[in-house]
Amino acid sequence: MRTLWRAIVRVLFWSYERGTRQYDLAVAGIVLFVLFSPNYIRYSDQPSMGPPSAQAMVQLRTTESGQISTYRIDARLLAPPTRTPELEHDLHDAVQKNVPDLNHGHFEILRIEPIRGEGDTIAYYDVSVKP
Repeated sequence: MRTLWRAIVRVLFWSYERGTRQYDLAVAGIVLFVLFSPNYIRYSDQPSMGPPSAQAMVQLRTTESGQISTYRIDARLLAPPTRTPELEHDLHDAVQKNVPDLNHGHFEILRIEPIRGEGDTIAYYDVSVKP
């Protein structure tokens, strides 16, 4: 029993010299564990797939004088805009759906500022609203 305990302690503290049979068995055990553990252990650390949630794409940037709030809306939330009235309507819907304080729908968009990203494409819109 004492020799078994001593062998376990030596494997745990990695005290075998390189090239010995015990060292080779410990390395083989580690390699087998790394290769075959995903088949038997269900790891749940998968990365999230797809675009972020819609609420994560709308962020409150500033609140001026308690009345006018500015939100940054990711351009991926909208279809490619063609005309200003349609863009304003789409932005109104995006803010209404994703901001719990404004989901009643009675607010006015005062200003829309496109924020350009790489390649001179629109990455975000800064939308100032007044309830």
